[in-house]
Amino acid sequence: MAGLLVIHDTDGHGPNHRLELERGEIPFICGGCRELGFGLRYQCANCDYILHHECGLGLGYGRPPTQNFFRNCDFQFHRQNPLPGTRICDICTLDIRGFLYQCFHGDYDLHPHCASLPLTFTLPGSNEVIELRERIASRCLKCQRRERASGRVQGLSYVSSGGMLCYHVACLKEACLDNWTMGYFQLDALANEERRILALQNLAPNQEVRLRAGQSANAMRGIRLLITFLKLVVSAILGEPFTLVSTLFQISQN
Repeated sequence: MAGLLVIHDTDGHGPNHRLELERGEIPFICGGCRELGFGLRYQCANCDYILHHECGLGLGYGRPPTQNFFRNCDFQFHRQNPLPGTRICDICTLDIRGFLYQCFHGDYDLHPHCASLPLTFTLPGSNEVIELRERIASRCLKCQRRERASGRVQGLSYVSSGGMLCYHVACLKEACLDNWTMGYFQLDALANEERRILALQNLAPNQEVRLRAGQSANAMRGIRLLITFLKLVVSAILGEPFTLVSTLFQISQN
C-alpha cells in the first residue's frame, strides 16, 4: 500500500505501529523527535502515535539529510542520541529529545525535520528569493539579534535576498510553538481577525502587520512583503499546513 510504513519497536517494551501517510490540519507533537508538527504526517491506525513525515522516512528507510551545509559528514539515523550528554540541533540550536541524524564522527546533530528544510524559495510578486543561510547581516524579526546563541552552534536562518527580512530557524520554531500553546493556531480562533493579528504580531513583534486606511503605498507594499515572507517560512517550518497558513495570512489581502 502506498504511503504505508510499519514501525517495529526495537527494545521490546512497546507496541508495533502500523503508520499510514496522511495530511492533516490538526497540530501534533511528533512521537519520534518530540517536536511540534503540522501537515503531512505518519499516523498509527490503532493509537495516537504520530510521526513527522521526515521522522517516518528516517526511521523506515534511514534516508539521509538533504542539507548541503555539512558536506563532509556521514549522517546516521538514530532513535535516541547514542553519545553521552545533551545534544543540540546544528540547524535550529534547540535540544534534541528523540529521533536525530548524527554525524558518524559525532560533530553534528540534526532534527529530522530540520534536516529537510527547503534551501531556497521565491517570494511571489517580487524579485526576492528566500535562502537558508549560515551567516546573516540583518537582525532576526523575532529576537532582534544577529546571533542566536553565544556558543559554537549558531544555527541557520531564513533571509531574503535583499537582506531586509531575516528569521532564525530557532526563533521561528519557538514562535510557532508559542502560537500553538496560546491557541492562535486553532482554525476556529483564526476565524477571528484580532486573533490572527495577535498570531502575526507574535511572529514579528516589532513590525506593523495590519493594513490600515491612509497608509502609504510603500508602507502597504512593505507589509504585504513581510506577510508573504512569514507565510513562506512558517509553511517551511510547519510542514505546509495549507488551511492553517492560508487562514492565518489572509489578512494580507484585506
